[in-house]
Amino acid sequence: MFRNARETGPVVLVPLAWAFVTAAHLGIVDSYTLFVAHVVMSVLLAAFAVASWQEMSEGVLWAWRTVIAVGFLITVAGTVGFRVEGPARALFSVALYGWMLLPAIGFVYTGRRVRAGAWIYFGGAALCGLGAAGYATGVATGTQPALAASLAVVGVGQTAGIADAVYRY
Repeated sequence: MFRNARETGPVVLVPLAWAFVTAAHLGIVDSYTLFVAHVVMSVLLAAFAVASWQEMSEGVLWAWRTVIAVGFLITVAGTVGFRVEGPARALFSVALYGWMLLPAIGFVYTGRRVRAGAWIYFGGAALCGLGAAGYATGVATGTQPALAASLAVVGVGQTAGIADAVYRY
């Protein structure tokens, strides 16, 4: 049962995470709830990494093991951002942009090594980059709808990639 959850859980957790982040940007979720989500995600990432470490030691799974390990660190950084004041609050940005762009690297790596569905991974990477650029533009211009739309673009790209991986492989 745990193995099945590890293999299929990300197809639910990835879009849920991006929906949650978008809800926070829209003021639907408060910062304490987002803090708790960071703590939960940190625990889930650590548990997944520990439970899957040996299985993910070669091929494209090695790349995703690296994404998960680095992702754990940037999620913890985001969690710390909730508990500090001043410049260290920039850790929110580290977590947000990290999770926008880190999976893009995994998608490019995967797309270069698989035949079936490679276009999905390259498309996912492109949507991650487009979403990150749109988000940065939204921050610079103070355009709230651009922020939410950019997060949705990232979420769609990452969900497509993880869904293909779960269902094809």
